[in-house]
Amino acid sequence: MQVLTFLTILLLGTVCNGQTKTYSQADSQIKKLPVGQPKLLKTQGSTEGDNIHCSLQDKAGNLWFGTTGEGVYCYDGKLFTQFTVKDGLSNNCVYSILEDKYGNIWFGTTDGICRYDGKNIIPFPIPFSIRPIINNNNYYTDWSTKNTVWSMLEDKSGMIWFGTGDGVYCYSGINFTRFLNHDKVVNKDGLHLKMVDCIVEDNNGNIWFASGMPPGEEGVCFYDGKSITSSKPNGDSWIRYIVEDKKGNIWFSGRGHGNFIYDGKNFTSFTEKVGIGNPILVDTLGNIWFGGEEKLSTVESDGGIWCYDGKTFKNYNGIDGMSKYAVWSMLQDRNGNIWIGTRNTGLYKFDGKSFTNFAE
Repeated sequence: MQVLTFLTILLLGTVCNGQTKTYSQADSQIKKLPVGQPKLLKTQGSTEGDNIHCSLQDKAGNLWFGTTGEGVYCYDGKLFTQFTVKDGLSNNCVYSILEDKYGNIWFGTTDGICRYDGKNIIPFPIPFSIRPIINNNNYYTDWSTKNTVWSMLEDKSGMIWFGTGDGVYCYSGINFTRFLNHDKVVNKDGLHLKMVDCIVEDNNGNIWFASGMPPGEEGVCFYDGKSITSSKPNGDSWIRYIVEDKKGNIWFSGRGHGNFIYDGKNFTSFTEKVGIGNPILVDTLGNIWFGGEEKLSTVESDGGIWCYDGKTFKNYNGIDGMSKYAVWSMLQDRNGNIWIGTRNTGLYKFDGKSFTNFAE
């Protein structure tokens, strides 16, 4: 019986890459989950340059934090549980997190996609048969591979979008397709959509892509359901973040020339406090939260965060021990607390009055 089971698993592993694989618990290499801790503890030897890059609150209320060196942490309101490659992750570098409509948690890592069903973490690879052959690998590195999943989105129809190093892919719940290979997608600009840092669906159902570092650098890309186009309103080809505010305005952060806004008709540069950093979060009151901008010469930055209410800014830099390190992610939980992920794998909670450090 054991021999038969082994042969069955071996056969599944050799299924043609052009076919979407069906996974079961037998595919998982997950081991006993680590014991929870009251603070986020670093165990994988990450450096000052590593950060908490993404965050999510799931339907059950748990908070998830993806890091660029320590895997993923899940916080249940009392304890942090760390998930690493030993627990099934493809890589300890996690750039994106998504919960789908079924409650599965997806992780975008340097080595592709993983999915957590509440019990097991398993790899969920995009079939090689639909991926392009890359002849020029000069842009790719160990931490920025062509398999890196920089961004994810589940749209209103239930389609899941993945922004990877070699392009954008869609998962229907049955199989993967390469977005730009769809016959009905009009791509007059000849876009490639590589290294997409962020994917957002606006209130009207349009899809926005933030084109990232080389070989991306296609600026703001916009898909209206028929055509995909690109623009660089502030001269920036590398866009880091996209958020939609309560009024339907779309905010963008350009890496080189600062922030700008789209009001449904026109792009306008956001000239106030341009140097403060990137718009990362819109809270339930409609305030825009900006993360401290990083200095290119060092991993340290001016740090801190800024809150913009539409008229004035409030600076929280250095208040109550808020880190001097650059801010890379922000999340508002159901109780209204703002969670801030920084360089040096730092994590803070702001309850509206004071900051609490949740990292070692």
